[in-house]
Amino acid sequence: MFSQKYGEILKPKVYLEKSEIKIVYLPPVKSEFLMQLHDKSFVPFLSEAQIMAAVQKVADAIAEDYKDETPIFVGVLNGSFMFVSDLLKVYPHPCEVTFVKMSSYEGLTSTGIVETLLDVSEDIEGKSVIILEDIIDTGRTLKELVHMFSNINVKEFKVATLFYKSEIYKGEYTIDYFGMEIPDKFIVGYGLDYNELGRNLREVYQLNQPHMINLVLFGKPGAGKGTQAEFLKEKYNLKHISTGDVFRYNIKNNTELGVLAKSYMDKGDLVPDEVTIKMLQDEVEKNADASGFIFDGFPRTTAQAEALDAFLMSKDMKINATIALDANDEVLIQRLLERGKVSGRPDDQDEDKIRNRFDEYNQKTAPLKDYYESQGKFHSVNGIGAIDDITARLAKVIEEL
Repeated sequence: MFSQKYGEILKPKVYLEKSEIKIVYLPPVKSEFLMQLHDKSFVPFLSEAQIMAAVQKVADAIAEDYKDETPIFVGVLNGSFMFVSDLLKVYPHPCEVTFVKMSSYEGLTSTGIVETLLDVSEDIEGKSVIILEDIIDTGRTLKELVHMFSNINVKEFKVATLFYKSEIYKGEYTIDYFGMEIPDKFIVGYGLDYNELGRNLREVYQLNQPHMINLVLFGKPGAGKGTQAEFLKEKYNLKHISTGDVFRYNIKNNTELGVLAKSYMDKGDLVPDEVTIKMLQDEVEKNADASGFIFDGFPRTTAQAEALDAFLMSKDMKINATIALDANDEVLIQRLLERGKVSGRPDDQDEDKIRNRFDEYNQKTAPLKDYYESQGKFHSVNGIGAIDDITARLAKVIEEL
């Protein structure tokens, strides 16, 4: 079942400009409906009138190309049933219609495996076929449809879709007709569902997700990561996840992961990445109400960065930025030597050991810098100066996100 409640959203407005449908996001407006389906809430995205304009656009384009023959429309169930119905109502020329049924979605994500649940009828040979999809995103389903029709002797086939996520489409086939391009957001309504709910909605809604800020904080020993993380977590309601703290907690409390990690450490072996990722996963899941996370001490290698990205993607999250606190080695050495007088840590009292730690940091973070720079997510911040000044520099990077 679904329910409705009030909230504040960013409302999209769609208008026609030279026969193209444009989406413009207007400032937040109050008193808009939120749609609750199962455990997720959705906010209005497209009105019924805006959808009908997109349907009409597709119908007009097809009618112009097929005014002298009778095409057969092949609707892809379940999602396209509303689109097919409304398109047929405004299509002005003779046509035929049939359906196939395929599926690759489960919940919010594509499984990557496309199943054919209802095959195409055999009486389409020699006819012009137009596939009608509700939405095309990755193109996996379309690829299977093309393979299906390549084994049937049709005159020609073309592809039409109401919604088109061009930024993530990875297919090799031309999309001949589309109603409108939309961003990569999970949507429901007008035939589209979330675990089978929402298909009957006359408007289209998008998944309502609070904006999260997830950061990776880099810095040489003594650069002040821990101090700055404390300020940032308070300012932005972020959860600071220090890999060292997480390891110490799990080992001290003899958790299953702690015992496993200690078994590697006792033998002098590195703890496998999958164990560390599982510890981080537990921390993320324990803090579901956080507005984001600061990852401190992880990742340390490109493989770990890829593993972290994969884990966050499975939670519909991502790293928004990686921030390196940049500081002169000589300044940091003096800072650590002073700290060593108080902390008693032997590795903070020996300049050679400190320089070795810096060399290790440089070797490990250089590939990570390249990895995150390639994604446009790497930021360097001057880590020397008053604590408040450094915090302000970090905040400027975060607020520009």
